Amino acid sequence: QNPTQVGTALQVFHNLGTLKDTIANVVDGYCTVLEENVKNALDIKVLTQPSQAVTRGGPGRAAMPTPGNTAAFRAALWTNMEKLMDQICAACGQVQHLQKVLAKKRDPVSHVCFIEEIVKDGQSDILYKFWNAVTQTLSSQFQSATDSSMFLKQAFEGEYPKLLRLYNDLWKRLQQYSQNIQRNFNTSGTPDLFAELQQMEEDAQDIFMQKTEDCDPEKALKDSLQQYEAAYLSKSLSRLFDPINLVFPPGGRNPPSSDELDSIIKTIASELNVAAVDPDLSLAVAKNVAKTIQLYGVKSEQLLSTQGDASQVIGPLTEGQRRNVAVVNSLYKLHQSVLKVITSQSSFPAAAEQTVTTALKAVHDLMGSAVQPLLSSVGDSVEAIIITMHQEDFSGSLSSSGKPDVPCSLYMKELQGFIARVMSDYFRHFECFDFVFDNTEAMAQRAIELFIRNASLIRPLSEGGKMRLAADFAQMELAVAPLCRRVSDLGKSYRQLRSFRPLLFQTSEHIASSPALGEVIPFSIILQFLFTRAPPELKSPFQRAEWSIARYSQWLDDHPSEKDRLALIRGALEAYVQSVRTREGKEFAPVYPIMVQLLQKAMSTLQ
Repeated sequence: QNPTQVGTALQVFHNLGTLKDTIANVVDGYCTVLEENVKNALDIKVLTQPSQAVTRGGPGRAAMPTPGNTAAFRAALWTNMEKLMDQICAACGQVQHLQKVLAKKRDPVSHVCFIEEIVKDGQSDILYKFWNAVTQTLSSQFQSATDSSMFLKQAFEGEYPKLLRLYNDLWKRLQQYSQNIQRNFNTSGTPDLFAELQQMEEDAQDIFMQKTEDCDPEKALKDSLQQYEAAYLSKSLSRLFDPINLVFPPGGRNPPSSDELDSIIKTIASELNVAAVDPDLSLAVAKNVAKTIQLYGVKSEQLLSTQGDASQVIGPLTEGQRRNVAVVNSLYKLHQSVLKVITSQSSFPAAAEQTVTTALKAVHDLMGSAVQPLLSSVGDSVEAIIITMHQEDFSGSLSSSGKPDVPCSLYMKELQGFIARVMSDYFRHFECFDFVFDNTEAMAQRAIELFIRNASLIRPLSEGGKMRLAADFAQMELAVAPLCRRVSDLGKSYRQLRSFRPLLFQTSEHIASSPALGEVIPFSIILQFLFTRAPPELKSPFQRAEWSIARYSQWLDDHPSEKDRLALIRGALEAYVQSVRTREGKEFAPVYPIMVQLLQKAMSTLQ
């Protein structure tokens, strides 16, 4: 490891004219010694002997650990492997050093760089040649040793991460050594050595510091491990799948218990922890974990009840609904637990995290599709209740007190009762509150949208009717409250509910200039509402089309764009003009010009 001494020795062989052969012999010598080292490290006879005195086995006696002695055999094997890595590292260090001196030393007379002497025969990079020999030796020796010994094979496959860590450490040490050599060469030695050692390009010669397209030394090293990795990953997948197949027996009806799920999570955590020695292995095991999550999802999906009773909302929870709740709760626990495992992994590669997160998203989607039949059923019932408001009378006169006789209408009372019952009978059993609220809040927004839509269609609407409808608006907030964390979280729907109520009592002119228009409440809803203030001759769009309110509501759902809705309203207004002209009327209803103006304003905002 002394550049001056090595330099002097090289000069001697150069003077003798045998520089090239000598270097070839030295490097070949290292290769031979290393090959011996690898053979000895993997010698099953030595590994299985309790003492160093190697007794000769009788004919046909296989060398294998005696029962109960496997632990000692494994310990000896890993000690040998560590020693082997030290030997490889030392040999590489010597060849690296030799190459460095060759690259920097020049003949004082001819000023020829020694490395150029060797280049003539096209083998400039002795380190490259040596490294290839080392990696080939490792590959072939490991292959033949594990082919002939089941115990070695099982050790390397079963404890592959340990083997990989040794290789990774070796690679790090080689890189570290390269940097150190470079530093020593730049800072050590006598002035005349400096003159001799011309500064080369920064480390251009060292294969451990850089990889090129046709030469990836680290890959060459790890290629010899490929078969053990494949076997390890296959066993890892079995370890992950086994507990799942165990807790979902064929013909089973129930999702796994808490303890069973915990054992699945522990297995996932353990596989990821063991693989953390290497980013590539982490990614490969993460892919296995993703497959495991998928398997859990598939098995859970098979338990879901999709029969009619899964979506009934009339009686108490049915057997099928109870099972669906249990499946969703179990999927939720898996989702949360795996998330926790990932976040607790230190230095988890981004790609590995992405792989597992994608699988978890599928679990979340499955939870969604499991509750969908129930949600749709509740949504349909809510809509059916709201539409019965048209069966009530909003044309009555104001009571003497100026207040409505009852706090709210009959349909509103029914709606409040239904929503409260659905939440306590069905949704209370789900443990994933956020998930439930994310779904029920969407239902609350839809209920408010339907309520405002139907309220704007009520005709005729007297002063007493307005008071009653205003009371219903206030009660609507209470009705949807159980569906959400806070009613004010409902955003735009909530603002619409709040903004529409005062419009009931304003004049048409006031309404037309309200700041809430277009901003909070769509123009089409306000125009729909203004029809109630017109004479019967000015028919609402659905009356003109001779549709029921339910059919009109369906049409509005199918045509969410304001453009389509406004076009239908325009048709109704044009039909009214036509009918006035036909009967040769002298004037239009007072609300008509306001509606036309509003329609033009609405159309201009769409441009």
